[in-house]
Amino acid sequence: MKTIVITGSTRGIGFGLAAEFLKRECNVVVNGRSQNAVDLAVKDLAGRCPPDRMWGQPGDMTDYDHVQRLWDNARSHFGSIEIWINNAGMAHPDLKFWELPQEEIDKTVSLNLIGLMYGCRVAITGMLAQGSGFIYNMYGFGSTGMLRTGMSIYGSTKRAVNYFTEALAKELAGQPVKIGSLSPGMVITDLVSAQYKDRPEEFERAKQIFNLLADRVENVTPHLVEQILANDKNGAVIRHMSTARMMSRMITGRLRKRDLFAEA
Repeated sequence: MKTIVITGSTRGIGFGLAAEFLKRECNVVVNGRSQNAVDLAVKDLAGRCPPDRMWGQPGDMTDYDHVQRLWDNARSHFGSIEIWINNAGMAHPDLKFWELPQEEIDKTVSLNLIGLMYGCRVAITGMLAQGSGFIYNMYGFGSTGMLRTGMSIYGSTKRAVNYFTEALAKELAGQPVKIGSLSPGMVITDLVSAQYKDRPEEFERAKQIFNLLADRVENVTPHLVEQILANDKNGAVIRHMSTARMMSRMITGRLRKRDLFAEA
């Protein structure tokens, strides 16, 4: 039975991944910043599996000691960790770079990049010691070089995650530890609405694009989890939304009206 640690998994895509791994009889370690958030997520997920396959550990991914504690306690609880997913991340308000408050810049870069690097370092070190393991980093808008106004800092962090993950794949070549990336595409989570806080008119315009190209968490995570469990390739990029599927959505989406926000 595989044990999966998912950072930032008290809500959104991380929570959806946890639920899908549990359906496939894996052990899951849920992580979030606060004990309360972790407790609520564990309580929600506990009804879907035997209690001995579910465990939670709070911790701030931008604090290296917290990340190391997450690994140590998860391994102590379940014995080994087969898969570590660096999912914790945040988006900033959809504003031009010079309009962003300094604290938004600092928090976004720290969590999306430094926190992910801490996760990789702790997981690689621990997996090399145990003799095997697989790490996945979460891609996002900007990972492939796409540009859009209002996403300068978030997109830059995700572009850096792309480079960093590919670099680690080369460094891990020939090692018993492998690394890959997850590309979920556009997904409706609370991060989306947070980008447009206090700007309802812009949010209404953005909804048109999201309703055209995005998916809900429960439609994305089963596909990702199936591919994660089947993959054995170092450097793999696991995508939910292929280029062909995106083009099809753009062609047919205007005829097939969706309101993902109302459904959510």
